[in-house]
Amino acid sequence: MSKRCSLTGKGVQVGHRVSKSNIKTKHRFEPNLQKKKFWSDEKQKFVTVKVASSTIRTIDKLGFDGFLKKKGLSVK
Repeated sequence: MSKRCSLTGKGVQVGHRVSKSNIKTKHRFEPNLQKKKFWSDEKQKFVTVKVASSTIRTIDKLGFDGFLKKKGLSVK
Protein backbone atom coordinates (compact mmCIF):
# COMPACT_ATOMS: atom_id res chain seq x y z
CA MET A 1 0.00 0.00 0.00
CA SER A 2 1.56 3.28 -1.09
CA LYS A 3 1.96 6.20 1.30
CA ARG A 4 0.23 8.72 -0.95
CA CYS A 5 -2.92 10.80 -0.52
CA SER A 6 -5.46 9.54 -3.04
CA LEU A 7 -6.95 13.02 -3.65
CA THR A 8 -4.01 15.45 -3.58
CA GLY A 9 -1.12 13.10 -4.39
CA LYS A 10 0.87 14.22 -1.34
CA GLY A 11 3.55 11.60 -0.69
CA VAL A 12 6.78 10.81 1.11
CA GLN A 13 9.54 13.44 1.13
CA VAL A 14 13.22 12.76 1.80
CA GLY A 15 15.51 14.96 3.83
CA HIS A 16 18.08 14.98 6.60
CA ARG A 17 18.01 14.92 10.36
CA VAL A 18 20.72 17.31 11.53
CA SER A 19 22.38 16.77 14.89
CA LYS A 20 23.88 19.47 17.09
CA SER A 21 27.31 18.58 15.67
CA ASN A 22 25.84 19.03 12.14
CA ILE A 23 25.96 15.32 11.27
CA LYS A 24 23.30 14.62 8.64
CA THR A 25 21.44 11.31 8.47
CA LYS A 26 18.79 10.44 5.88
CA HIS A 27 15.19 10.66 7.02
CA ARG A 28 11.80 10.03 5.38
CA PHE A 29 9.02 12.51 6.09
CA GLU A 30 5.79 10.56 5.65
CA PRO A 31 2.39 12.25 5.23
CA ASN A 32 -0.18 11.85 8.01
CA LEU A 33 -2.57 9.53 6.14
CA GLN A 34 -6.00 8.56 7.47
CA LYS A 35 -8.65 6.24 6.07
CA LYS A 36 -11.83 8.33 6.12
CA LYS A 37 -15.44 8.11 4.91
CA PHE A 38 -16.97 11.17 3.25
CA TRP A 39 -20.58 11.65 2.18
CA SER A 40 -20.97 12.40 -1.52
CA ASP A 41 -24.10 14.33 -2.47
CA GLU A 42 -23.59 13.42 -6.15
CA LYS A 43 -23.58 9.66 -5.54
CA GLN A 44 -25.82 9.77 -2.44
CA LYS A 45 -23.48 7.39 -0.58
CA PHE A 46 -20.37 7.29 1.58
CA VAL A 47 -17.01 7.13 -0.18
CA THR A 48 -13.96 5.74 1.67
CA VAL A 49 -10.61 7.29 0.72
CA LYS A 50 -7.08 7.40 2.13
CA VAL A 51 -6.27 11.09 2.59
CA ALA A 52 -3.76 13.30 4.39
CA SER A 53 -4.95 15.18 7.48
CA SER A 54 -4.30 18.49 5.71
CA THR A 55 -6.70 17.36 2.97
CA ILE A 56 -9.34 16.50 5.59
CA ARG A 57 -9.19 20.08 6.91
CA THR A 58 -9.68 21.44 3.39
CA ILE A 59 -12.61 19.09 2.76
CA ASP A 60 -14.20 20.30 6.02
CA LYS A 61 -14.11 23.86 4.64
CA LEU A 62 -15.28 23.18 1.07
CA GLY A 63 -17.28 19.97 1.43
CA PHE A 64 -16.34 16.72 -0.31
CA ASP A 65 -18.04 17.44 -3.64
CA GLY A 66 -16.80 21.04 -3.63
CA PHE A 67 -13.23 19.86 -3.08
CA LEU A 68 -13.47 17.37 -5.95
CA LYS A 69 -14.92 20.03 -8.24
CA LYS A 70 -12.11 22.47 -7.35
CA LYS A 71 -9.45 19.82 -8.07
CA GLY A 72 -11.17 18.61 -11.25
CA LEU A 73 -11.73 15.08 -9.91
CA SER A 74 -14.81 12.88 -9.84
CA VAL A 75 -16.16 10.07 -7.64
CA LYS A 76 -15.81 6.60 -9.13
